[in-house]
Amino acid sequence: MIDFTPVLQAIVGLCAAIITTFVVPYIKSKTTLEQQTQLNAWVKIAVTAAEQVYDGPAQGDKKKTYVLTWLAGHGISIDEDKLDAMIEAAVYELTNTGLIPVEGMTTEEVQA
Repeated sequence: MIDFTPVLQAIVGLCAAIITTFVVPYIKSKTTLEQQTQLNAWVKIAVTAAEQVYDGPAQGDKKKTYVLTWLAGHGISIDEDKLDAMIEAAVYELTNTGLIPVEGMTTEEVQA
C-alpha cells in the first residue's frame, strides 16, 4: 500500500504558503487593524477548539464545519473563501508550532 501522507503534507504546506502570500494581505487591505486582530483571534480560538473536540486522523471536514459553525454563532460573517484562507493559515501555524499565539499575548502568557 502506498503512503500518500508526505504528498498530502506537501500540498497542504504549499496551499498554506499561497494563501498566506496572497489572500491574507488582501483581507488586511479591506479591514482595519482592530478588525483584523479580532478576526484573527476568533479564527485561532475556533481552530484550537476544533482541534480539541475532534482529535485523530481524517477529521478535517468535521473540524472545518465546527469552526465555520462556531464563527457564525459568534457573528463572524465574511467571504467564505477569505475565511477558509484564515482557517488554513491558523491550522498551518498550529501544525508547525503546536501553538497559535493570539496577537497581543506572548507565548509565555498563553502557556501560563
